[in-house]
Amino acid sequence: MATSPVDPLLKQLTGPNTRSLLRVIILLTIAAAAVSSRLFSVIRFESIIHEFDPWFNFRATKYLVQNGFYSFWDWFDDRTWHPLGRVTGGTLYPGLMVTSGIIYHVLRFLTFPVDIRNICVLLAPGFSGLTAFATYLLTNEMVTSPSAGLLAAAFMGITPGYISRSVAGSYDNEAIAIFLLVFTFFLWIKAVKLGSVFWGALTALFYGYMVSAWGGYVFITNLLPLHAFVLICMGRYSPRLYVSYTSWYALGTLASMQIPFVGFLPIRSSEHMSALGVFGLLQIVGFVEFVRNQLPSRQFQTLLRALVLVIFAVSFGGLVLLTVSGVIAPWTGRFYSLWDTGYAKIHIPIIASVSEHQPTAWPAFFFDLSMMIWLFPAGVYMCFRKLTDEQVFIVIYAVLASYFAGVMVRLMLTLTPIVCVASAIAFSQILDTYMSIDSPTPEVQANGTPASASVAAASAMLPDGLRSTRNPIVGIYSYTSKLTVVAASTVYLMLFVMHCTWVTSNAYSSPSVVLASRLPDGSQHIIDDYREAYYWLRQNTPENAKIMSWWDYGYQIGGMADRPTLVDNNTWNNTHIATVGKAMSSREEVSYPIMRQHEVDYVLVVFGGLLGYSGDDINKFLWMVRIAEGIWPDEVKERNFFTARGEYRVDDEATPTMKNSLMYKMSYYNYNALFPAGQAQDRVRNTRLPAEGPQLTTIEEAFTSENWIIRIYKVKDLDNFGRDHGSAVAFDKGNKKKRAHKRKGARTLRVE
Repeated sequence: MATSPVDPLLKQLTGPNTRSLLRVIILLTIAAAAVSSRLFSVIRFESIIHEFDPWFNFRATKYLVQNGFYSFWDWFDDRTWHPLGRVTGGTLYPGLMVTSGIIYHVLRFLTFPVDIRNICVLLAPGFSGLTAFATYLLTNEMVTSPSAGLLAAAFMGITPGYISRSVAGSYDNEAIAIFLLVFTFFLWIKAVKLGSVFWGALTALFYGYMVSAWGGYVFITNLLPLHAFVLICMGRYSPRLYVSYTSWYALGTLASMQIPFVGFLPIRSSEHMSALGVFGLLQIVGFVEFVRNQLPSRQFQTLLRALVLVIFAVSFGGLVLLTVSGVIAPWTGRFYSLWDTGYAKIHIPIIASVSEHQPTAWPAFFFDLSMMIWLFPAGVYMCFRKLTDEQVFIVIYAVLASYFAGVMVRLMLTLTPIVCVASAIAFSQILDTYMSIDSPTPEVQANGTPASASVAAASAMLPDGLRSTRNPIVGIYSYTSKLTVVAASTVYLMLFVMHCTWVTSNAYSSPSVVLASRLPDGSQHIIDDYREAYYWLRQNTPENAKIMSWWDYGYQIGGMADRPTLVDNNTWNNTHIATVGKAMSSREEVSYPIMRQHEVDYVLVVFGGLLGYSGDDINKFLWMVRIAEGIWPDEVKERNFFTARGEYRVDDEATPTMKNSLMYKMSYYNYNALFPAGQAQDRVRNTRLPAEGPQLTTIEEAFTSENWIIRIYKVKDLDNFGRDHGSAVAFDKGNKKKRAHKRKGARTLRVE
């Protein structure tokens, strides 16, 4: 048979080099799409840092770039948590700031005059392309189909579950942490498959990088030991597992202990004990395997039973003794809240008050994962068919991440990578099956009969026009079914891209400091009250003016207004936060001495009653009360803010405690003047307010933003406060000498 002149060309076009080049081009295209989809916030608004925590990260990065790494490591910030201050270098994960600083200095060395702010804004989109590539590598270790890896990379690049914390301007720890999470898992799978110390060391290296970047490293710390433990229980212990785990744990633990914020936690906290326990178990199993090869089987069984009982008793007793004595720290409240969703609300209200710590609603899964929500279980099921060592990892990861994502909204981030991997495995199996030109080769059934015989018997029941075993007109391998499935899959993918683009552009690309609304004609209206207020503070208050607000806004005030704050989003001192909560929820006679004692100059509150902005302080007020009640249960009581019918109200039926609280007065002060007499309306609570508004005596209005979202009050001096509040005056006089002594001691401490 003559050879067609086209055949050599086809072989050349389908050669391995061409396929590799196509994969590289596709991966670069996916990375470009991942970066581009995260730029809506810059295009629609401007290059700005978003949310709350990113403002502290940005401020810390600027300090690192301006003062150097060693100064940053020893940085004591006396402009936060006044009058306590914060040992910043030892109370943060520095990976994000160091990464940005390295990029900044490299670009400066290459003579690119890039501002550090633009690096911080674009860091998360840049790392999203690397995350897509890491997902491709991880998926390729699970299956042999190259299409699965490309699909997983594409899914990871644009899925809203990851975009929600990686848009331009979202300069938070997760900006680089998700890439490190996925890449560390890839290196771990590679190490287990090869049993290589080199790959185990690489896993430890990126694990150490992950520890420096995000507190979510504990997920890796517990997932890898669980994978190793399950493999041992399945009878799959091997020297490969021993080498990979031992090298990772030894080097990774040493690397993690170099971070001051972590320190000796890997050997002294309960969250890390599973990794240490599996490390010890592997040593025992390795020793047992060695002894097995040296002793007869009967003697070995006797020795094994005695050894297991003794080691288990000694290990368990030692763990209990170390925990009781305090050498090993008990489980933290954040850990308990993962297993009991009501624990934090009762015992640690400050954790429960954070919206991203709430249980995840079912619609959120569909909103963030779209069609992958039904592909994900199919992909996990396919891993059960072969259940190799790496696919066991996929199953464990899927089960744990699904549970944790259900109990905490923030942990949707850890679920998204495995959803993309499993969904890609299932979807690629569908495409590989139905895009193949040839039908699958006949398989022999259990009774020895070829599977094609069953097909032939079934086709005998069809009309003559439909009978064909070579080219069936109907059936799952017919051209009609292939065309239908491929067309439906293409439509699904297009709908998935449309959904991801819409969610990204409308839900996840709006900075919290810049609000957008629509005018009656459909045009966009920008509400810039936050920056307006912070700019006013920066321009109209002394540089050392102390600002009291709820802790949500501390990082933004420090970053944009550059003013000292009492509390911020670090939330490391619950008592200090409770003090602010007590001041906000008490009468002026109680609040004023607290503010004077802490040298407060201005008080900032967020009020959304005029525009209908639901994220204001009145809606958060009960959390302030609960946190304060946890420290002063005799002075602050939550039930006093509810009516006899158990309602939380701000209208005429509001309780006297509510109406007399500092927060209520600051929110509604002079608000009635905006409406006709008796017509004042709170659009958030959808209630009509009392005809007579509250009055203030200890503070005075200093600034109210254009849309009344931010209100700033100045704390009056004693001369302006008046003589009719003798208790507050007496309190202040009694503490005057104490405060002077404190300031003198602080100055002396700084000089020394």
